[in-house]
Amino acid sequence: MISQKAKYALRALIALAEMKTASVSAAELAQSERIPRKFLEQILTELKREGIVQSRRGATGGYSLLMPADTITFGRILRLIDGPIAPLPCLSRTAYRRCEDCRSESACGVRRVFADVAISARAVLDGATIADALTDPSFLVQNRLIPERA
Repeated sequence: MISQKAKYALRALIALAEMKTASVSAAELAQSERIPRKFLEQILTELKREGIVQSRRGATGGYSLLMPADTITFGRILRLIDGPIAPLPCLSRTAYRRCEDCRSESACGVRRVFADVAISARAVLDGATIADALTDPSFLVQNRLIPERA
């Protein structure tokens, strides 16, 4: 499960990608997306530090995307906000840690099954961009990022 902070970050980025104006204030963005303002300001600061959004001061200032929406993946944002995506520490690419109770990673049935989960999750999250969230919801199915439901 993703954190509320990650969900807010993704919602804010999608809203910024949808904007018709050059920038929007944190207060306006917080109100339109129903995100607590102080919390949103912390999130925007992190996104700015990572070069994903930019801010401008002044009467016409505010926040806007610094990167094109089609280059910002859900996976990147989740890793930035929540840390590793892997369901087990022994499957993490960025924060690998051997499981304390594991005798053998190669013989671990739990690891084998969750390795498939991790591979699938990475494929979807690293394949889906903020721009994709603005398009037809069938995008993920059409591009085989998620299976079609029967």
